[in-house]
Amino acid sequence: MVRVRFAPSPTGIPHIGNTRTALFNYLFARHNSGKFILRIEDTDQARLVPGSLQKILEILKIVGIHWDEGPYIQSERLAIYQKYAHELVKKGAAYRCYCSPERLKTLRGHGYDRHCLGLPPRKLPFVIRLKVPQTGSTGWQDLIQGKIVFKNQLLDDQVLLKSDGFPTYHLAVVVDDHLMEISHILRGSEWISSTPKHILLYHAFGWPIPQIGHFPIILGPDKSKLSKRHGAKSILDYQAEGYLPEALNTFMAYLGWSYRDNSQILSLDELIKLFDIKNLHQTNAIFDLQKLNYFNAKLIRQTPLKTLLQLIKPFLKFKLPEEKLIKIIPLIQERLIKLADINDLIEYFVILPKVDPKALLAESKLSPAETIKYLQAVIQVLEVTKDLETDLHQLQQQLNLSPRQAFMTLRLAVAGRPATPPLFDVLSILGKNEVVKRLTYVQKTLG
Repeated sequence: MVRVRFAPSPTGIPHIGNTRTALFNYLFARHNSGKFILRIEDTDQARLVPGSLQKILEILKIVGIHWDEGPYIQSERLAIYQKYAHELVKKGAAYRCYCSPERLKTLRGHGYDRHCLGLPPRKLPFVIRLKVPQTGSTGWQDLIQGKIVFKNQLLDDQVLLKSDGFPTYHLAVVVDDHLMEISHILRGSEWISSTPKHILLYHAFGWPIPQIGHFPIILGPDKSKLSKRHGAKSILDYQAEGYLPEALNTFMAYLGWSYRDNSQILSLDELIKLFDIKNLHQTNAIFDLQKLNYFNAKLIRQTPLKTLLQLIKPFLKFKLPEEKLIKIIPLIQERLIKLADINDLIEYFVILPKVDPKALLAESKLSPAETIKYLQAVIQVLEVTKDLETDLHQLQQQLNLSPRQAFMTLRLAVAGRPATPPLFDVLSILGKNEVVKRLTYVQKTLG
């Protein structure tokens, strides 16, 4: 039975790299008809951030990751870790350390000197340290990175149990992975340096070691550590901007895993079917926000109108009748990258736009007075026309204006911007009265 775990720490809102770890574990578990266990590693009490656990659970639900067991909370399992730490002391595989913080400070950067190894029990506060072999090496065949070996002499006698009774990460993760029967430990490459310590703990307990694999790290486009300046945020932030779960899952999956040319949008069910750990990369993945934008825009274009309308509604800052939105959305669907872009794209349908007289005159290539005269002629056409497009083209030809002169000027006058959906669709949706109102306003501005 394949059993994997996702074990975040509630020390803040996890960014997209952390969620990718959850996704890869989930895909691996489901692909192999296994179990996905959720565990909350909250033993570092000083770094806990209130509300983080709720955010972690919310993120998993957004991207469709459902856990089979948990969440197990490590701070509720202290007696278990204490029992196993003292068991190692009895075995001679660990020892009590009574060193003061002041003494340990003098050793910083050099590793612990085993000052307390062999000391008889004392009535003093203590931590429990693992007795690491001084010779030989510790290695494993990584499922993704290949053979990895560490010399034992480079490893410290790490603390397993702190003086307050809380375990360190190293003890808690090994005890929990064993008791929860985790078959595969799949995590980011930043944990490689901790792995030999964990393997030594498995040896000390006499427990079988799960298979271990480390995902490639995600770097920014400049090959530096991924950060917010590269556009990397949490799934909650992306959701707030209007990125769709299917686009986010596809984007995350391709950060370190390959399927054909990595341009196809894949549903969660498709990802589960296709995911193979053999196709995970050893090399670090490069975060490219443009690729996420590509997937999201493509998905928006493929979404049926009624569905898209419902997806867009929570992002709307303007009040528009639904019948008008149904006319507008097909005109701007191709321009949407994120759902939140809707407000910028429809603003001029709702609010009288600011018109730059210089930009308007640059397009009309006429004097202010001649431009006013042209706009007045348009108003006159609007008052009597039965075929607006035909009549405005005739007006353009009668006044000896180029199509750009006539229609870009008109576009700027009614929308305040050079790029809009087809002009005659915009005029139709705005309606005669609103267009006349806007052209009159622009005439006064030019006057």
